[in-house]
Amino acid sequence: MIALLIALAVLVGVSLGLLGGGGSILTVPLLAYVAGMDARPAIATSLLVVGVTSTVSAITHAKAGRVQWRIAALFGAAAMAGAYTGGRLARFVPGTVLLIAFATIMIAAGIAMLLGRKDGQHYDGGQPLPLIKITIMGVGVGVISGLVGAGGGFLLVPALVLLTGLPMPVAVGTSLVIISMQSFAGFAGHITTEHIDWRLAAYVTAAAVVGALIGGRLVAKVDPATLRKLFGWFVLFMASLMLAEEIHPAVGITTAVVTLLAAAQSVACSRYGHCPLRRISRRRMSAAG
Repeated sequence: MIALLIALAVLVGVSLGLLGGGGSILTVPLLAYVAGMDARPAIATSLLVVGVTSTVSAITHAKAGRVQWRIAALFGAAAMAGAYTGGRLARFVPGTVLLIAFATIMIAAGIAMLLGRKDGQHYDGGQPLPLIKITIMGVGVGVISGLVGAGGGFLLVPALVLLTGLPMPVAVGTSLVIISMQSFAGFAGHITTEHIDWRLAAYVTAAAVVGALIGGRLVAKVDPATLRKLFGWFVLFMASLMLAEEIHPAVGITTAVVTLLAAAQSVACSRYGHCPLRRISRRRMSAAG
């Protein structure tokens, strides 16, 4: 079991180092279903793992000049406040509800990865920032992170691109700094009320850090768009399994079937030209003409 746990933790780290998010979304199910932890300790441990791993990966990005420190400080401060609050509130929420909420967040993450993200306009540090929007978004992402143990990279990166105009590589590096800040704050909110298996946490964290270093080196060699899509489908599949476990098998099966149909349609649209969505679009254009 330990060998499987470590191997999967390495994959989590690779994804986090390569995409700036996404890998952390699998840490909670990894700890809950592979390691057998209860929901709340799994969430608390996930925040520790994600915090350490993001810090190591952020250092790599910072050395390459891919971190906008002013934005990281502003967004990170708001996210830390939200994450600590979320961590304190988590003890009042039943474990099953937390895992169902986490599965819902996973679905949102998978969809965000499949839709992809566009680069913003270049931000050189001199333009005024939308402080109110950054504060609201930071607190919101932080609360989600503290409650369900997700790093929030799938929310942070598009938010940074849209709100501040950061180019994608800098948004990824900056998001890792913010994820690190809010994860440690969320962990602080949990540590006084949850028992942490420090030995297991050390194993998983070390493996994830190794994966993050590997992911950082693969950035220039692997097409992030392709990997993001594959990971998006995998996240949706994992969410289906969690819903089946926590609610009812029928719910998980339904979600899995919808995911498989959507994946098949995506492959048909991208490779073979047999795309139902294109046909619908053409019919609408013809009707409008």
